[in-house]
Amino acid sequence: MFDRSLRVAVIGDRDPAFPPHLATDDALRHAAAHLGIAVDVRWLATEPLESDLTEVEAADVLWCAPGSPYRSLLGALAALRHGRERGVPTLGTCGGCQHMVIEYARHVLGYEDAQHAEYDPYASTLFVSALTCSLAGMTMPVTLAPGSRVAALYGRTEVEEKYYCDFGLDPSRQGSLHDGGFSVTGVDGDGEARVLEIPGHPYYVATLYVPQARSRPDAPHPLVVGLLRAAL
Repeated sequence: MFDRSLRVAVIGDRDPAFPPHLATDDALRHAAAHLGIAVDVRWLATEPLESDLTEVEAADVLWCAPGSPYRSLLGALAALRHGRERGVPTLGTCGGCQHMVIEYARHVLGYEDAQHAEYDPYASTLFVSALTCSLAGMTMPVTLAPGSRVAALYGRTEVEEKYYCDFGLDPSRQGSLHDGGFSVTGVDGDGEARVLEIPGHPYYVATLYVPQARSRPDAPHPLVVGLLRAAL
């Protein structure tokens, strides 16, 4: 019997054949076992979130999952806005990271037409654009900013992580986002954003890579352990 239990809402249209979705469930189990707690994991399809955030509001933890384009961009953004504004520990990975960027650009930086190229490649205000080279299936080094939350969780400033994405933060918008409070705390070898976080929030972290892909029962991923620990 566990003394503590957390309700985790995973934002995303679940596909049981998509490896990162299975890895998300596994990573949460690994981290929960490490912490000696139970987790009630509920996947929330994005379309109903446009008008009903009841399940989001009841959650202790939010995770915006890979697998975009989602069925509803607006539903995903509504859930992320709740997590950001209400101080709910929130992690976004791959597509989830990209949607955290769009939500912040629209509702904090004031770019009401901020867009994601996967939904509208010809939008005038693209904050998420196609990567010069696809990172899908690649494992690449990431340099973390000393003193950042992610560096503290990893316990080091150089890591390697796996990617599934073809889109990322548009380099021309990186400075605006960082200076506007969504700090870039992890970069690739060219200095392009791979991790972002909001300082002062209990836990609001976005990774372009998929940390859950490297989680194992005997080695839960530190970012997922940190996510659950923040909720505790």
